[in-house]
Amino acid sequence: MRKIVLDTETTGLDFRTGDRVIEIGCVELRGRQLTGQRFHAYINPERVIDPGAIAIHGLTNEFLADKPKFAEIAADFVEFVRGAELVIHNAAFDVGFLNNELGLLQHEGIEQICGEVTDTLRMAREMRPGKKNNLNALCSEFGVDNSGRQLHGALLDAELLAEVYLGMTRGQNSLEIEFDSPAVDYSMGGTRQRPPLVVLSASEAELADHARVLAEIARESKGHCLWRDMESAPAA
Repeated sequence: MRKIVLDTETTGLDFRTGDRVIEIGCVELRGRQLTGQRFHAYINPERVIDPGAIAIHGLTNEFLADKPKFAEIAADFVEFVRGAELVIHNAAFDVGFLNNELGLLQHEGIEQICGEVTDTLRMAREMRPGKKNNLNALCSEFGVDNSGRQLHGALLDAELLAEVYLGMTRGQNSLEIEFDSPAVDYSMGGTRQRPPLVVLSASEAELADHARVLAEIARESKGHCLWRDMESAPAA
């Protein structure tokens, strides 16, 4: 159930031409909740940053000159993400850059370190075909406040993506089973007495929330919402 939402900033667009990672931001999700655990590092890339990249993230060579090199933060990064499912927007880009950095150190790749990689860009394209699916568009779609995002930043974008991911996966049932409830002992025999059944009616706010969720499901499924169909079906 441990997920790490991850983002990077880089010197340019292609690690194959020598571009490097200059920032990594990660936040942890457990049981669909942000835990407050995070990993964040600025990295000295040992090369000049492309002006076009600086315009996007605002990170300059002067700012990064006294920051650690990737080799100095690699062990802490690997320890933080090991065994988790990574959640990344446009995962091929970030994984390619991270694998390049790890490969320069003769280290195993992301696919060996982490259990799975989920690409939220691919998810968004399947959910919203033909629409813009960048992070700003998804923040707008799922009601995530991105007003503080003037420039790209790995940690901020990871935090925003975590909220977007929770919005995109809302309604999915958790398979986590709780085993800490006390067991019921039937070994003494006799008749088990049922406690009185308490019926709680939904409040107006809960009913309104229910209607809103059904409307969202109907919109995403092009009108096919089984719950709505059952509610409107005539009684037998």
